[in-house]
Amino acid sequence: MPRLIKEIIIKSPQGLHARPAALVVQLISKYNSEVTFQKDDHKINAKSIMGILTLGAHQNTKLLVEVDGDDAQKVIDELECLLGKDNVGE
Repeated sequence: MPRLIKEIIIKSPQGLHARPAALVVQLISKYNSEVTFQKDDHKINAKSIMGILTLGAHQNTKLLVEVDGDDAQKVIDELECLLGKDNVGE
């Protein structure tokens, strides 16, 4: 089972608040892969809205994204596209 790790920078000026967090969970839930986000020493299950919100990820926050599963590359690509937007969830 492939495992990919990628650093993704949050571009939205509002960061990862409730609406974009819900979009992230919705996107990831389409896949079977296990996905975690890590900010500093705080690591969470990215399929949890509450987990994402506890990261306190603001604009320009660097998240370490770890994806384990056969569709890992698709998940990484879609997350990069979503989180790289300036207006995600607005």
